[in-house]
Amino acid sequence: MRLLTAVIQTLASGKPLSEKHKDHALNGVWSKHRECYVTPGWLLIYKVEDDILVLTLTRTGTHSDLFG
Repeated sequence: MRLLTAVIQTLASGKPLSEKHKDHALNGVWSKHRECYVTPGWLLIYKVEDDILVLTLTRTGTHSDLFG
């Protein structure tokens, strides 16, 4: 949980995540969301809206948990 908390705090501060988190935009039905790696096997899907930070943490888990 400590690693997830650190990622959330970085996102909430508006700072970019480090390269190791491989933060990127999603597409398709998830096109308004982003995904990052908390650890190599643990993903976080999230969304940031407008100029005011509204951080919506959508889903977390392994790639197969999230995308089948």
